[in-house]
Amino acid sequence: QVQLVESGGGLVQAGGSLRLSCAASGSIFSINAMGWYRQAPGKQRELVAGITNGGSTNYADSVKGRFTISGVNANNRLYLQMNSLKPEDAAVYYCNAALVGPPGARYGMDYWGKYWGKGTLVTVSS
Repeated sequence: QVQLVESGGGLVQAGGSLRLSCAASGSIFSINAMGWYRQAPGKQRELVAGITNGGSTNYADSVKGRFTISGVNANNRLYLQMNSLKPEDAAVYYCNAALVGPPGARYGMDYWGKYWGKGTLVTVSS
């Protein structure tokens, strides 16, 4: 079992920055990959950024160059540094953790983890 708790959400102006944190507890040494997903009203939940325990990362095209994911092997906390925020970034952001991935599959692209946090709300004003 893995427990995930997000924090760091809030209200920021467009162009501003915010850093989200995800504290993981439980079977943290079994985590293979973690990531951030977001869901805006009326929209599907989508991958924002993912990172594996090998250090590989992937990002949604819409956030490349603006967001940076880090953590996993460094400690028991996952981070998402968000810069140059846009109104379309507003959403509830969820932390996700995967213990096992299908062979050859790419986390966040081909599969995701079974463990989720409750989310943290990010609001971006124009």
